[in-house]
Amino acid sequence: MSGSRFTKKHIEAWRRDGAVPIPNFFTREEVAAVAADFEAVFGMPEHDGEELNKKGEGVVGRFHPAQFKDIIPVPIDCSPALNLIGVHPALIEFAKQALETDDVRVYQCQSWAKFTGDADYDQPFHTDFSNHTLTVPSEDAAKNAITILCYFSDVSETHGPMHYVTRPDAETVAGPELSLSRDPEVQANLQKALVPLARSSASPAGTAIPYTIDIYHRGTNLTAPRGHRYALMTCFRKAHDDAIQFTAWAFHHTKPWAKIFENATTEQLACFGVPRPGDPFWTETTIARTQVRYPGWDAAPYRAALARKAVKRKAAAPRPARKAAAGKRRTAPAKRAASKKKGPKKKRAAAR
Repeated sequence: MSGSRFTKKHIEAWRRDGAVPIPNFFTREEVAAVAADFEAVFGMPEHDGEELNKKGEGVVGRFHPAQFKDIIPVPIDCSPALNLIGVHPALIEFAKQALETDDVRVYQCQSWAKFTGDADYDQPFHTDFSNHTLTVPSEDAAKNAITILCYFSDVSETHGPMHYVTRPDAETVAGPELSLSRDPEVQANLQKALVPLARSSASPAGTAIPYTIDIYHRGTNLTAPRGHRYALMTCFRKAHDDAIQFTAWAFHHTKPWAKIFENATTEQLACFGVPRPGDPFWTETTIARTQVRYPGWDAAPYRAALARKAVKRKAAAPRPARKAAAGKRRTAPAKRAASKKKGPKKKRAAAR
């Protein structure tokens, strides 16, 4: 599957540049199904959809709450299409290869709808590591995490594409740690220096843009009349990398998790931290209890793995019947030896 969705060159570009757009990552059918969920969940705004500009002159962009009002993390009350697209098998495989591991976890996965006029979406250049880890990004990209921005609507330059600066270009200006500065003058100079180096991620629907947590990037404003942008962000880390965190999935237990449990594969569920079939966690009791919580969950792979383990235990168990037979064979010579010892004693007694 990965061969038709991405290549080794995409992995190499991600490691070298920190970001790489991959067109046609998703099929037309997948895009249509996800886009239908976006329309059902978010609808369209009632206003005229005219550009909103709240920036001062010379300002690249600012953060404000209106930019984020249409972010909804999974699970979402809609079809499996949108709920599971962030753990698409090809995305999982890309993350595994990029992070050089065979086991990954999804630690953030959220839909993000944007509409012209709902906000001024222009943001300043920033990096993501500050709210993904309590430390700093490693210089080795495989030791960090991977964010993948996925477009499910056509995104032209007037539909708010992400702008980013490749790692080699950014290093001519500053390292990612300068994004932590709260000095207005330092930030103004940083923004001014990064603007001419920026590249656009404008792409057709179905594009995936993997990028790293140390890359300078920013959201841009929607200016197309009545325009919209449907995107999903999904983030992966190595399974045992506790330094990378964002969403505590179980904290959101009141959300419709059955949408995921009853439609996901075992590998997709593993990305959310659900133990794989064969894990010691799974017993007849834990399987039965999970079935109560998610009645439509397919427990067959977990029961099958449990059954295989039972067969192996039975095959490895000692066989008492064979041991008893062997015991009888061993005791027979001993009895004969005992009889010979007793014999001479009786003769000596008779001689007396």
